[in-house]
Amino acid sequence: MLPNTGKLAGCTLFITGASRGIGKAIALKAAKDGANIVIAAKTAEPHPTLPGTIYTAAEEIEAAGGKALPCIVNVREEEQIISAVEKAVKTFGGIDILVNNASAISLTGTLETATKKVNLMMDVNVRGTYLTSKACLPHLRKSKNPHILNLSPPMNLNPIWFKNHCAYTISKYGMSMCVLGMAEEFKGEVAVNALWPKTAIHTAAMDMLGGSGIEKQCRKTDILADAAYCILTKPKSFTGNFIIDEVLLREEGVKNFDVYAIAPGHPLLPDFFLDVEIDTTAVKQKGYGGAQALKEEKTESAPAKPSGPVAETFKVIQGAMTEENVKSTQGIFQFELSGDGGGTWYIDLKTKGGSAGFGKPPVTADVVMSMSSTDFVKMFTGKLKPTMAFMSGKLRIKGNMSLAMKLEKMLTQLNSKL
Repeated sequence: MLPNTGKLAGCTLFITGASRGIGKAIALKAAKDGANIVIAAKTAEPHPTLPGTIYTAAEEIEAAGGKALPCIVNVREEEQIISAVEKAVKTFGGIDILVNNASAISLTGTLETATKKVNLMMDVNVRGTYLTSKACLPHLRKSKNPHILNLSPPMNLNPIWFKNHCAYTISKYGMSMCVLGMAEEFKGEVAVNALWPKTAIHTAAMDMLGGSGIEKQCRKTDILADAAYCILTKPKSFTGNFIIDEVLLREEGVKNFDVYAIAPGHPLLPDFFLDVEIDTTAVKQKGYGGAQALKEEKTESAPAKPSGPVAETFKVIQGAMTEENVKSTQGIFQFELSGDGGGTWYIDLKTKGGSAGFGKPPVTADVVMSMSSTDFVKMFTGKLKPTMAFMSGKLRIKGNMSLAMKLEKMLTQLNSKL
């Protein structure tokens, strides 16, 4: 467990969906520092199946050492959001932190998702996050160390995460897009980040989705509370990051993760939107999708030597090229590789029959990709998916993103030959 440092003492946190689950866990962690918590949730009366109300949560927060302000807020109603923000400012003098935790979920296919469910997910997840951020931002800008934290995932464009629950994925990625846009818009003023769990978290919602016995495959909400606490106590220059709870806590020195498990030693269920091992604390997403790890490898580019695995890979690429590849792609790709066999390489899928090799392309590249030579070979031999290399910060892309995606399609055809 991550110990409290007292850094949130006197800070005011506005947390949506804080009457139970992850939102309440984050509230209780901050309350131990003596923080003020605005519980912005819609459960004022006890729910027939779900535990907790804004008032029972307030009692727990006060007992933990914080000050609580329970506010009835359905984030679908802008007037309720604005009213709660005004009440928070009047009560505590301002707002230092916003946690957009409120979320709706329906893991159903396109034809099985009722329109009212689509509206609910879009209204709560995307619109609610956007409007709550908008209402809080004028007050956050006055704080010494303001933060917005959205409980939303890194945007993994693997179609598998869309095909079974398209509407839900769109709505969660909408929250992540708020991070992308607002982090850039308010850079230097307000930190805006996203937090997502590596494994399933045991909440009332998970019980409903997974049924009896699912809790053994889950972690406690404490892991997200600790990760959120770590993010919210960082300076506001820490912004635009998509953070995975376990990875961040490992970097903070946490070694025993059994303390977060419901059933220590039991296999854990991976969470949605993560289909490879994430080995960076955060993914920064810039411009038109260029991704950069928060902590980049500090390796110097090795002198270019057209030999070894990279050179062999380019030989195979050259030999496997077809007129059809050139016709369907119409793009020129430049690779800036670090490490053994690194340097500048290119694939020309635009002129004549196409070509590939060492050095700069014959004409200006449409797309420039930067990565280590080791990861390049893995990517071209099917051991590392380009999308995940990109999302985990191993691959950085500048230029035409639609062409980059075309190259990924061609890779799947080439993999059998490499």
